This record gives sequence, C-alpha cells and structure tokens, in this order.
Amino acid sequence: MSDALINGLAGAGGGIIAQLITYPLQTVNTRQQTERDEKKVKRKHGTLEQMCQVVKNEGWGRLYSGLAPSIVGTACSQGVYYYFYQIFRDRAEAIARENKRNGIGDGSVGMLSSLVVAALSGCTNVLLTNPIWVVVTRMQTHTKNSKKSQPSHSSIAPDEKALDSLECPPYGTGHVIQELYDEAGIWGFWKGVLPTLIMVSNPSMQFMLYETMLKKLKRKRALVKQGDTGVTALEVFLLGALAKLGATVVTYPLLVVKSRLQAKQSTTGDKRHHYEGLNYFGEF
Repeated sequence: MSDALINGLAGAGGGIIAQLITYPLQTVNTRQQTERDEKKVKRKHGTLEQMCQVVKNEGWGRLYSGLAPSIVGTACSQGVYYYFYQIFRDRAEAIARENKRNGIGDGSVGMLSSLVVAALSGCTNVLLTNPIWVVVTRMQTHTKNSKKSQPSHSSIAPDEKALDSLECPPYGTGHVIQELYDEAGIWGFWKGVLPTLIMVSNPSMQFMLYETMLKKLKRKRALVKQGDTGVTALEVFLLGALAKLGATVVTYPLLVVKSRLQAKQSTTGDKRHHYEGLNYFGEF
C-alpha cells in the first residue's frame, strides 16, 4: 500500500472520529452564521443556550441533521487532502533532490515549498468535495417547526386539518440534492467555492504564526537559560492552539460568507437576505 493511500485512510479515520464528537456544535455554529432574522440576531443566544433551544423546539435529532453526508464529506475531504498532499510532497522532494544534484539547495523541502504543497492539496480537496458540504450546510440550517409554534386545530378549516395531519416529507439528502439542482443547476453544488478556496490560506497563516511564536520563545529561553532553547510538549501544544486561534479569527468572516452562500436563499423577496457570490460583501 502506498504512503499516499495510507495517509489518506488515516486522515479520513481521524476526521470521522472528530466529526462525530463535535457535530452538534458545528450544527449550532452554522445556524448562527446563517441567521437572517434581525430579531433573533439581536437576541443572540449563546452556543449552549441555542443548542438547548434546538433540542426543545425540534428534538435531539435536529442537532445531527446532515450527519451522514457530513461523515462522507469528512472521510472524502481528509482522504483527498492527505492523498494529494503525499503525492505533491513526493514530487517536491524529488525536485529538491534533483536541485541538490545540480548544486542548488541541500536536498530538503523548504518552508515555501511546504506551503505550496499544502495549498495545492487544499485547493484540490475543495474543488472535489464542495458539493458534499453544500448539502451538509443545507441540512444543518433547515429548521423544523415545533409543535408549540403550530396553530391550534380549532382555528383551521376541515380541509386544512386533513393536510396538516399529513407529515411533511423528511428533509433528506436526496431532497436537498434535488432542491439544489432545481435552484441553480449543476453549478449550485459549488456555491461558496470561492471563499472556501481563499480559506485554504488558514493553515499557512497558522504555520507562520506558530513558527514566529516558537522562534521568539526559543530566543527568550536562550537568554534566560544560557543557550538552552528546548521547549516542552505543553508549550508546543499552547503555541499550536494560539496559532490556530489567530488564523481562525482572520479567516472567520470568509467562513460566514461561505455558509450563507451555501444555505438556502430567502424566498421573502428581501434582497438583503439574498446572497450571490462576491456581491455578498455589499451586505455589510
């Protein structure tokens, strides 16, 4: 079995486990990003409070809406990313060895080459798996009316009672795919692809922030401990967490744009609630 395939399978397995653990939080986060009701936006429930509201009004199952395509998407995304990363990495190492034979460099892959490899892998992953994430976003943001919010049957005409007694068809994967295709054709499955491609820069920012903070820590440690530049595992973990936090803060607006483009567009006729590509930035 090739290294590329092994890395792809390992990445897919780890991604699925993480997805199962954090999925309810992801559902609430996506709903917060795509909320368009100005009254609800002003109230701004916290994450846990909104999670309780979803459970109360729509049931526990709604927190896991879209879980099946999400697991497929995670497996595909992680697998595709690590598979192509290994392919591009092998190619970069081959070029570095060739350059060394020609008297250029030391034969190792430099930081810039590593960033290019990661960016190419990320872009390939986005282009191949974006349709899955559009479906997942639609299913996460689909709301189900609670029984309390439904009008009493005493105020409904007999014909309407009969219709009301029939359950609405489940908002499943097939329904979402058909809805997307009817709404925008085949290109509808690549909604939000542009901001997602730009967000590929997130790991690059994280890497640069991490390296910068690590160098500063080692320099400070060398001054205090007379040349000792060693760092502990806890320090590495904290630096990685801070770097990820910084990169996320910078690219988070793009994540909101992506989610709103992929979510079902408002049918109220209010242009403020209808987003099309980069025109969305005009809504701020």
